[in-house]
Amino acid sequence: MSIKQELQQLKNRLNKSQVKLNAARSRGDDPMVTKFTDEIEDLTKKVNQLTHKQSYTLNKERKALLDMPFSREITKQEQADMGKLKKSVRGLVVVHPLTKLGKELKLEVVTGFAPKQF
Repeated sequence: MSIKQELQQLKNRLNKSQVKLNAARSRGDDPMVTKFTDEIEDLTKKVNQLTHKQSYTLNKERKALLDMPFSREITKQEQADMGKLKKSVRGLVVVHPLTKLGKELKLEVVTGFAPKQF
């Protein structure tokens, strides 16, 4: 399972536990209140760990792209035939500005990163 899916599942479980906690508080059921508060603490801890891991991997990938010696904007014509471009340039990584990585790099246009000039 991907980090994104796992994170979504944990957040869903967290929301369910919070709803159950509110119901237990309204009933005055102390054992259930402590059970759900403990569960909420565990789930928030796991969510925080996963978000940290996600940001760490994104930052690691961003640094790897910035370390590549050459980058330039990909023209519309090149975007139309991306397969041909990727075959002609070894190690080309194309980043779209609307992806998480593109937003992290603050890109405004589709950009290609490569180990040598293309």
